[in-house]
Amino acid sequence: MKTLVVCSGGLDSISLAHKVAAEHELAGLLSFDYGQRHSKELDFAGLCAERLNVPHSIIDIREIGRGLSGSALTDNVEVPDGHYAEDMMKVTVVPNRNAIMLAIAFGFAAARKSEAVATAVHGGDHFIYPDCRPAFIDAFQMMQDRALEGYANIRLYTPYVNLTKADIIEDGARHGTHFAETWSCYKGGKRHCGRCGTCVERREAFHLCGHPDPTDYEDADFWLDALRRRGV
Repeated sequence: MKTLVVCSGGLDSISLAHKVAAEHELAGLLSFDYGQRHSKELDFAGLCAERLNVPHSIIDIREIGRGLSGSALTDNVEVPDGHYAEDMMKVTVVPNRNAIMLAIAFGFAAARKSEAVATAVHGGDHFIYPDCRPAFIDAFQMMQDRALEGYANIRLYTPYVNLTKADIIEDGARHGTHFAETWSCYKGGKRHCGRCGTCVERREAFHLCGHPDPTDYEDADFWLDALRRRGV
């Protein structure tokens, strides 16, 4: 299956790129610059493409991103500290982000005669992000089947949609993912902060699956406090 992977440069999408390269035909990586404050993740997507020897395209949709206001990922809104599944993390929602990116990715895939578009949505995203849930994936596939009817037949490939982040790390390790060369932190500093929701989720996932975490955190122990506050 010739597959185009939507790759942010994060742990999930880079693990997915390695999975596709091992199990299918990796056509290339497609990344998006939507004005996110953690745009350094795009550099890690580029490193992954070099490592896997495939093309890497970065699509500039910053003008669209400027219109998707109110998110801590794109506006001057403080990124909260705490566990990923806390209600306050909804401030990191960028409205319709996945729908916009996937529509572009399907157009690219159709033009390049690819058979699938892969995206690394996973079970941990379901609480916060509606466009990461199975119902969205099914509806988007149906919409694209109509949009490309008679021109292309492209599958939306989401092997992680019902898995946990720990499951993804286990799968990534099986396929040789370079976890140290991935970026998760929403704050976009020189090091992973260790305190934002995605840093806490990352740190917890490595702990749960028992795989060594190579990440350099500013606060490597905060995740334990975040878990205690949630009563975990």
